[in-house]
Amino acid sequence: MTVATSLDTLANLERFGIRPGLEAIGALMAADDHPESAYPGVLVAGTNGKGSTVAMADHALRAAGHRVGRYTSPHLVSLRERIVVDGSQISPAALEEEAGAFLARADALVARGSLATPPTFFEAITAIALSWFRRCEVDVALLEVGLGGRFDATNIVPARWGVITAIGLDHQAYLGDTLEAIAAEKAGIIKSDMTIVTTEDRPAIRSVLSETAAARGARWIDAHEGATLIDVDAERVRIATPAHAYPAVRLGLAGAHQRVNALGAVRLLETIDRDGLPVAPSAIIAGLSEVEWAGRLQRVVFGKRTLWLDAAHNPSAAAALANHLQASRAAPLPVVLAIMDDKDAAGIVRALAPVASRFICTAPATPRAIAPERLAGLVTELAHPTPVLTASSPVEALGQHHPATETLCVTGSIFLVGAVASGAVGIYATTVVGQALPDFLKRMARCDFKGKE
Repeated sequence: MTVATSLDTLANLERFGIRPGLEAIGALMAADDHPESAYPGVLVAGTNGKGSTVAMADHALRAAGHRVGRYTSPHLVSLRERIVVDGSQISPAALEEEAGAFLARADALVARGSLATPPTFFEAITAIALSWFRRCEVDVALLEVGLGGRFDATNIVPARWGVITAIGLDHQAYLGDTLEAIAAEKAGIIKSDMTIVTTEDRPAIRSVLSETAAARGARWIDAHEGATLIDVDAERVRIATPAHAYPAVRLGLAGAHQRVNALGAVRLLETIDRDGLPVAPSAIIAGLSEVEWAGRLQRVVFGKRTLWLDAAHNPSAAAALANHLQASRAAPLPVVLAIMDDKDAAGIVRALAPVASRFICTAPATPRAIAPERLAGLVTELAHPTPVLTASSPVEALGQHHPATETLCVTGSIFLVGAVASGAVGIYATTVVGQALPDFLKRMARCDFKGKE
């Protein structure tokens, strides 16, 4: 099997879609001599804030001198973004090698009947990440749960610690139609002898999480209990916990919702420190203040033109984006919008309508995207009298008669933000503004398959 064929075959696994359950990933781990048990793991579940929490914890643990594996999904531009050790994406050659070895093991399992069908794309990438982390001899691995928790492939990891962030309505076809049902699925990551940190303060959801922890013999930490979270000013926050009072810090990630994510990360890091992997307060502050997380409330400036890039793909994330745009006085502004067909499009549009001066409905190159004309019809119905335009592609959407100094918001799907980051912004900056691309875009690799958002 050639290198190119390995990655092509890996991409083709997307045709198997989503297959909840741990049987396949369990067989794959056994065939690879259980890499998931070679290092302590951290599982981070929730509806919104998972990636941000992982990013803060990753930066803090590295600032403390530890070798850290980070697994997140989906990616913006390159598949390599999902598998990171010490801040560096897996190299193309290493990914190709790991993919080839994985596919050989998977083929053997199918041939023996140990797997009824080939693994899904997400199972494959999860297995590759866990193997790579063992090969790199990480001190700890931070793993963002993909969908739910109970039946997500990452849940094969015997995690020592975990975090469950904010719960919202998303993936209802798989997780249930109520917040309590979704919380129960997220709580599926909780294991015996695990320490689980939760950031939810709504009583009904909090009860689901705490009762699950008690039933499974896990140590539960309510991030808010015994803690204070005080806004010092518009930019800085001061956090105090039963373990430590931290100095005022300007969070590296924008948005008021990041304050609670930061609190969850702090309580997690304090627990890791208590359990023998040292993380000094100074490292925790570095994690909160120096972290970067592309495509999440990210402000990109080209000359006099500003783009807000945010991958909000459910109503609660869209509401957080709208709140930040209002608080930062960027609204009202044009909103370039694309939404996948399995998302709550109406909820997203309602959340964004108060901050939109007009909508430009478009679609990235994926069959899952709602067609621009159909999305425009929904937006017209829900956001009247806000003007609504359509564009056949993100490139066209960014080039539609925008004044040279106008600020735009690009949101609704990580696929849209990824398309903008990988190509549309480059074309736009070159042909319209004439500025060099920002460093974060230069660092983005080629656009690959994305998996589920």
